[in-house]
Amino acid sequence: MENKHLQQNEYDQFRTFLEQQCGIVLGDNKLYLVKSRLAPLMARFGVDTLSALVGKTLSPHERQLRAAVVDAMTTNETLWFRDTYPFELLKTKIFPEFSDLRRPVKIWSAASSSGQEPYSIAMSASEYQSKSPGSLKMGVQIIGTDISNTMLDMCKNAEYDALALARGLSAERRKKFFKDSGNGMAQVVDPIRKMVSFRHLNLLDSYALMGKFDVIFCRNVLIYFSPQVKAKIISQFAQALNPKGYLFLGASESMAGLSDSFDMIRCNPGIIYQKKQ
Repeated sequence: MENKHLQQNEYDQFRTFLEQQCGIVLGDNKLYLVKSRLAPLMARFGVDTLSALVGKTLSPHERQLRAAVVDAMTTNETLWFRDTYPFELLKTKIFPEFSDLRRPVKIWSAASSSGQEPYSIAMSASEYQSKSPGSLKMGVQIIGTDISNTMLDMCKNAEYDALALARGLSAERRKKFFKDSGNGMAQVVDPIRKMVSFRHLNLLDSYALMGKFDVIFCRNVLIYFSPQVKAKIISQFAQALNPKGYLFLGASESMAGLSDSFDMIRCNPGIIYQKKQ
């Protein structure tokens, strides 16, 4: 359709804008993604063509539109207990190491999307405590951050439809950790919700005010960044972790050539990275 056409120079300008705003690098072949993600914004902002929408986005005065565009481009689908092994490692390796800690275990989900990852972490903590009474006496504090305010609102509501609930969630966990909230929706139960808080954060910004963590999850995020930005983010993660703290990356992501602040630990299955002392 003509109203969704973008010239190459317009696409290039948009790619530069997106990388500057949130670090995401769009390849030469991602024009289809821009069209599909931004087309719904045309009616919302009263713009007739995608070209005009991109042009307005480049204006620093269009703050609401710019925020909506970044929101649309950074929203990713996710699922419960994605890849399984990180959540099993929490219960079999990491939580036992922290079981006698005299403070809460602090975990950061660094790209929480619609909330499945941080709530899966909370459910894993609950399952571990049920099987190991008296451990983690000070509890577990989980913080989820995301650049998308729309996603953060979903996280805080902790309410999901049948399609979202079907993705990676067993019937047993569905029954134990959710309560029906009407209209085919279900909400995470209060004890799990209370373990998790959420805040807006751009991974390109400073993490200094976040405090120190024992575990950081940043999975399937670094693949969108340039090597220089990846190295910067991992360096900041190292600073945000306590000594011997753990970092989870995505199954297809590697730290090779990006940092010497971590030891790689091969597990069966999966790999985790431990901060050097």
